[in-house]
Amino acid sequence: MDINSASSVVLQALTQATSQDTAVLKPAEEQLKQWETQPGFYSVLLNIFNNHLLDVNVRWLAVLYFKNGIDRYWRRVAPHALSEEEKTLLRAGLITNFNEPVNQIATQIAVLIAKVARLDCPRQWPELIPILLESVKVQDGLQQHRALLTFYHVTKTLASKRLATDKKLFQDLASGIYSFACSLWNHHTATFLQQVCSGDEAAAINSLERTLLSLKVLRKLTVHGFNEPHHNMEVMGFLNAVFERLKQFLECCRRVGPSSACREKLEKTIILYTKVLLDFLEHHPCPFIPLIQRSLEFAVSYVFTEVGEGVVFERFIVQCMNLVKMIVKNDAYKPAKNIEDSKPESLEAHKIKMAFFTHPTLTEIGRRLVSHYFLLTEEELAMWEEDPESFAVEETGGDSWKYSLRPCTEVLFLDVFHSYSQTLTPVLLEMVQNLQGPTSIEEPVRLLIKDAVYNAVGLAAYELFDNVDFDLWFKNHLLAELQVSHHSYKLIRRRVIWLIGQWISVKFKSELRPLLYEAILGLMQDPDLVVRIETATTLKLTVDDFEFRTEQFLPYLESIFGLLFQLLQQVTECDTKMQVLHVISCVIERVNIQIRPYVGCLVQYLPLLWKQSEEHNMLRCAILTTLVHLVQGLGAESKNLYPFLLPVIQLSTDLSQPPHVYLLEDGLELWLVTLENSPSITPELLRIFQNMSALLELSSENLRTCFQIINAYTYLSATEFLQNYAEGLCRSFCELLKDITMEGQVQVLKVVEIAIKVSPHLGAHMFQPLLPDVFRGILDGERYPVVMSTYLGIIGRVLLQNSSFFSSLLTQMGAEFNQEMDQLLGGLIEMWVDRMDNITQPERRKLSSLALLSLLPSDNSVIQDKFCGIINVCVEALHDVMTEDPETSTFKDCMLMTHFEEPKLTDDEEPPTEQDKRKKLLALSDPVHSVSLQQCAYEKLKAQQLLMGEPGFQALMETVDTEIVRQLQEFLKGL
Repeated sequence: MDINSASSVVLQALTQATSQDTAVLKPAEEQLKQWETQPGFYSVLLNIFNNHLLDVNVRWLAVLYFKNGIDRYWRRVAPHALSEEEKTLLRAGLITNFNEPVNQIATQIAVLIAKVARLDCPRQWPELIPILLESVKVQDGLQQHRALLTFYHVTKTLASKRLATDKKLFQDLASGIYSFACSLWNHHTATFLQQVCSGDEAAAINSLERTLLSLKVLRKLTVHGFNEPHHNMEVMGFLNAVFERLKQFLECCRRVGPSSACREKLEKTIILYTKVLLDFLEHHPCPFIPLIQRSLEFAVSYVFTEVGEGVVFERFIVQCMNLVKMIVKNDAYKPAKNIEDSKPESLEAHKIKMAFFTHPTLTEIGRRLVSHYFLLTEEELAMWEEDPESFAVEETGGDSWKYSLRPCTEVLFLDVFHSYSQTLTPVLLEMVQNLQGPTSIEEPVRLLIKDAVYNAVGLAAYELFDNVDFDLWFKNHLLAELQVSHHSYKLIRRRVIWLIGQWISVKFKSELRPLLYEAILGLMQDPDLVVRIETATTLKLTVDDFEFRTEQFLPYLESIFGLLFQLLQQVTECDTKMQVLHVISCVIERVNIQIRPYVGCLVQYLPLLWKQSEEHNMLRCAILTTLVHLVQGLGAESKNLYPFLLPVIQLSTDLSQPPHVYLLEDGLELWLVTLENSPSITPELLRIFQNMSALLELSSENLRTCFQIINAYTYLSATEFLQNYAEGLCRSFCELLKDITMEGQVQVLKVVEIAIKVSPHLGAHMFQPLLPDVFRGILDGERYPVVMSTYLGIIGRVLLQNSSFFSSLLTQMGAEFNQEMDQLLGGLIEMWVDRMDNITQPERRKLSSLALLSLLPSDNSVIQDKFCGIINVCVEALHDVMTEDPETSTFKDCMLMTHFEEPKLTDDEEPPTEQDKRKKLLALSDPVHSVSLQQCAYEKLKAQQLLMGEPGFQALMETVDTEIVRQLQEFLKGL
């Protein structure tokens, strides 16, 4: 592409690509895409975005195309890679001047220069850093800023490289430019401070921007540029200077006031200083040891004393707390359990910490955290009144301790309390003692302090286990606090029920549960929504606890469940509905079938909620989870939910529907439990299986659940299911088996085995295309025991329960191997006997024995040749399944099942599902559970004796080891 002639064409295409009219925009984008691989295209783009007279949007687009081109075509090994000649010209053109007037374009140019530097600096671009260093010294304000901006992005990018050679190159760069970077930072910082003092705000803002950029450069060089930074005096000098600069900048905050134009950038710079310390501590904990004392003194003085009053702001407090937290928790600063095994630097750090965290210091930190930082703010109290749901959700927020003050404060409290519990436990208990008994509603500050102290006791529950008799406190004090119904006391009602939730799994006697359920019942009717939501959360923790007893909860179930349903209807926010649904799910899961009389209203409401939540997939996930527990609780009665349930399953598991991305996992679980609890198949339930083909093709982590669903259909209605879907399933399985793990292979084979077990004739016929591979696998001596075991299980089922099909399979395999059927059968029996040890499940071992015995009586010479092996397998299986009756000294087959009876259950045991019942009924007709192996062996041997005559039979028995014969006779004694 000739630069001179192409410029106007490319410029026109870029102009059209900025159009709002798609008819103009689309062809232009297509044309630009075609030019991406043309030589000279990026040189044209460079000329365009360096031309400040052109339209800003066009120049912006030119920069973006150039930047994307670096990612795709700059590397030498990339398809359509740029030539070395063009790259040389482009590198030179990028750093000829730093005078871009538009901030956003300047930033993008700096980023793309950094992208090139990542690939080419310093080897192919040795002049980049020297030019940048010279350019940041110029007097022109714009050029200086743009060069500094580029310097930062280049440093940031080079620091992020992780290969050892790249890290070494960056360290060489850092040692070469560190002095210059420090002097640059010092110069801009001093200029800014001088301008602030003189009141020249406009100039101060410009200098502050340069201070910020030079500090960003120093941060990367300091953290990533040195292997042993503590041996570099300049690095340690800079880090020590950070504390002084922080104090100066904080004082500037006080001086300029909150409404100043530079306040935001000033706070940003202060936070960046704290990030320097935090990053250095994270990456270099041992070199940080000389800074521990100053860090703790600085952070604690500003956050926990009057020094910080009127100066500090929230994000700065969070950073200081994180600094203290990281020092307290750092494993490198803790001595080993055996002091002699400790590293000297760990002992030094521990000594510094112990000297700093004296009893008075810890007491002040503990008191200040609880009585100052734990207090609900005016904004939070206003939010409670105006938007209670948002308040309730925010209070139970996620992992945000690094960024938000309240969670950060609570995490710091826990870490300090855990590390210094001996000092802080008496402090906290004294605070509790001072607040015993109901607090007057006329003392709002005291109410807030009580809320904060109870919060601390809840957070430190595990630490306080040996120091607080929570059962006594609950009975004598906390219950009474829950009875105070005044509107202003809602603060304490909510905090007390939360506190109980924190202690429920730590120390709470089982016999006190009914008292708690009474309290929950009352609070679920509290006029305040936040109290009701918090009570529901505590209820979930209570029923989730391992000491939960269903019989204790049953007297309150109807009332509490009704109130939970009311709460679900009352709340409007998606997050809150999810929260309440999780509580409802948990209750249903724990009480199981006991929920049946009380779910009518919920069942009627869920379809409406599902419809309303069309745009809220996470809420729909919560509904699916609730439905899973609901179906399990309702058992066979869940069939009444099918008009709602089946379309929900259909949508959630249909890969052509966008919501499946969120709903698939829960949808599959719901599908499975619906089948497991279904009393009978319905056309609609059968139709949903059309979704399965695509799911098997997806071959995701949900494959195991898919196989369970297939098995559930087989148990539910083998005939209808296999006639409708087995052919397609067989095709899917053939594809799956080409590229699947061993575990996946076993899962596929188990589906086939179960189908033949449930319906021996139809199952074998429908999955016939897979059986030759199974047969081949046995003859070839499959090396994985678990696969071989499953192969033998499948062939055992066919041989035992569909002998005519086995004969036709043998004929088919004989033709394939060009062998006589008898020769093939002999090889099969030989491998079966040889690999019997691969089979570990007693059921399959008995199945193999019954299958091989089914070949008797026989006058076939091959079977008679293998008679010894068949008897060996039979005796092994008899050892597995026979138990001796001590009274009669006779043996009986422990796997026999003669009748089906419902098991007797305790309140905490789950009742059998419909599928469990189907499996039990199937077992009654399964030879493994309906045929006595002892009796079968006796009858088969008798029949063989009758067929051959006594002399021939005795000759046959002589082929068996005498000890095996003795054991066999022992088992058959009495028949």
